[in-house]
Amino acid sequence: MRTYHLALVTGGSSGIGLALARLLVQEGTHVCLLAQNEEKLAKVKAELQELRTLDDQIVETISCDVTDYESLDHGLKRLVARRGLPDLVVNSAGVTYPGYFQELDVDIFHQLMDINYYGTLHVIKSLVDGMIARGSGTIVNLSSQAGFIGVFGYSGYSASKYAVRGLSDVLLAELKPLGIQVSIVFPADTKTPQLDFEEPLKPFETKEIAGMANVMPAEVVAKSILKDVKKGKYTILPGFDAKFFYRLGLTIGNLRYPYMAYLVRKAKKKKERLLKEKQDHG
Repeated sequence: MRTYHLALVTGGSSGIGLALARLLVQEGTHVCLLAQNEEKLAKVKAELQELRTLDDQIVETISCDVTDYESLDHGLKRLVARRGLPDLVVNSAGVTYPGYFQELDVDIFHQLMDINYYGTLHVIKSLVDGMIARGSGTIVNLSSQAGFIGVFGYSGYSASKYAVRGLSDVLLAELKPLGIQVSIVFPADTKTPQLDFEEPLKPFETKEIAGMANVMPAEVVAKSILKDVKKGKYTILPGFDAKFFYRLGLTIGNLRYPYMAYLVRKAKKKKERLLKEKQDHG
């Protein structure tokens, strides 16, 4: 099974990124976490240092905004100068903001694309020349179940995660012949601070659809990701729900679209029934 010398994990101060960082540190990997919040990074760094298995094992952090390419590139070049080029890069930084399309401000769409798509692209762009020169490296991009099926209420988020999927597909074609592994992850709902943040913002229909699926612990998702990355897999689908919806898209007639339409109709009927009951008792 493959091991790594130095891993860079963006969005590593919480959620799936942090869960992956814990696993990597426990395997003896040197880990660098990249996120914006310095206070969170300091707390997580102290936690990960307690998990080290080697006396000389390095855990360090970079406080940076992935949407600011110039600042990000400067920080990553300093990391490479100090520690060498990472052989594993995990792009886990991401945000979501659900809502009805017509009610979401256009700035939200730009923010989601800037962080989820351009934030991923910026990290790869900064490091890829070194990987090509070395002839090796592993890039793992986190998309979402909403990156292959348009989920009601996620017009901004889903579009940005589809973009990550498109970029990853092209990078697989271009970089694999140069010795660089590319993997893309499509997790279903995962118990993270981000999921807690979005819960009150979800439209009724979105809550109904999401309520049919199981929420996975970040630790379980991280173990599935790391296992499949080490196997060299491109498409990684942690959990039953992600696999189920992905396979719907591969069947004759592309069943994910009519199935999503069915779920939306069902949720809307329930919404109308509850509204009528409320009016009858009002």
